[in-house]
Amino acid sequence: MSIIKDTALAASGRKKIHWVRDFMPALSQIEARFQREKPFQGLRIAVSVHLEAKTANLGYVLKQGGAEVYLTGSNPLSTQDDVAAGLASMGVETFGIYGASDEEYERHLIQTLQCHPHIVIDDGGDLIDLLGGKCQEYADCLMGGCEETTTGILRLKAREREGILPCPMMAVNDAKAKHYYDNKYGTGQSVWDGILHTTNLVVAGKTVVVAGYGWCGKGVAMRAAGLGANVIVTEIDPFKALDATMNGFRVMTMDQAAPLGDIFITVTGCKDVIVPRHFSVMKDNVLLANAGHFDCEVAVAALQEMAEKAESRRENIIGYTLPNGHTLNVLAEGRLVNLAAGNGHPAEIMDMSFAVQALAAEWLTKQQGLEKKVYPVPDAIDDEIGRAKLAALGLSIDALTPQQEAYLAGWTAE
Repeated sequence: MSIIKDTALAASGRKKIHWVRDFMPALSQIEARFQREKPFQGLRIAVSVHLEAKTANLGYVLKQGGAEVYLTGSNPLSTQDDVAAGLASMGVETFGIYGASDEEYERHLIQTLQCHPHIVIDDGGDLIDLLGGKCQEYADCLMGGCEETTTGILRLKAREREGILPCPMMAVNDAKAKHYYDNKYGTGQSVWDGILHTTNLVVAGKTVVVAGYGWCGKGVAMRAAGLGANVIVTEIDPFKALDATMNGFRVMTMDQAAPLGDIFITVTGCKDVIVPRHFSVMKDNVLLANAGHFDCEVAVAALQEMAEKAESRRENIIGYTLPNGHTLNVLAEGRLVNLAAGNGHPAEIMDMSFAVQALAAEWLTKQQGLEKKVYPVPDAIDDEIGRAKLAALGLSIDALTPQQEAYLAGWTAE
């Protein structure tokens, strides 16, 4: 039975879900086929992804494919209570309440897994961590799963190396249809949506420090420059740092950047990116935001210990006043700013990411004897989604002739 805040919110949630459905054409094409073919008939799917309208649409599409779907959030501050209620009213078992405590959040994850899923769709690896640990008894029917994020895939590969991965997993984040668009264009836009909505401040003329220049960092830096900011990038990878330099951004260490920045955004997937020695030299009234999966990139707990005072300054902003009199403003408790303080990625972007999830889950149902490893998404799935998206946009591209294919596959120049 669903665990949500208030069933009276369902009508508002359904409106949000129906709105995004109009802007997710690739997933709609998949849904139409799923309705005919029912590839998940008789299967149970457990989903842990940020519980908002686009995720709700994915859950509904999987249900249309014949699955029993059990869905929860992957971050308590990104759950939208009306969407949770709306999805539950559409026949998907839903477990999630905005602002849930750590204990409640874990309980929602466990309730989602009590269905003994055949397939899991994960965002950050929480379901897999439980299935490989305290919830092993619910893993008896597992066929495999799909992972949405860079951070989650790193955790999966660590489990694979140690021989403790509970089932075969698809690296959805590494699909072209996902990371080229979701990570760069989705993160780039939604991070700034969240920051601008939360702060109501100008970006133009400010110095923005972006920690990490992977696909997500590229998008955040690109949009910051478009808004008129002076952009600094910090990196640990020499080639990503060179890439940032060639894209016109200043590159330096966080120690060098800390006194210069007005807005700091971490996008690394690592921990302790901004720590006390950085806090102590920052300007008064800087903004600290995180767009990595977990709330440990900005060391908020250490900042709390340093601060002489902490106060809520606006919704989703806590100001920490240091002994030197400077106030550092943490957005969304250091959690994912684009979801905890915004609406997440645009629907058109998540259309492609969730199309990958749906088709990767279907692919798993057709496999037998897979080892407990992390697998890439097949190129055929990527290509199918890319062509569907192009068609939805009314765009056409060229195709190779047989002669051109032979030329590219051969070693002669004739």
